[in-house]
Amino acid sequence: ESNRAGGILGGISTGEPIVCRIAVKPTPSIARPQRTVDLAREEAAEIEIKGRHDPAIPPRIVPVAEAMVALVLADHMLRQRAAKV
Repeated sequence: ESNRAGGILGGISTGEPIVCRIAVKPTPSIARPQRTVDLAREEAAEIEIKGRHDPAIPPRIVPVAEAMVALVLADHMLRQRAAKV
């Protein structure tokens, strides 16, 4: 058997696990001067990022995506329940 529909076919569950594929855009680096605080000197400072030095965000994407899917499914479940009243 295969689960090519991702567990949902025509808006109805097929009973298979729900499978989602997502795409995430890279986090942007801001190339203009930004105000910050130098904690070692305890004074205001200014930084400017040159190049692309973005943090690795893939480990944080999974729980965020799972939470959003759960939120959307709960929202649709509540909408369906409200429509029956």
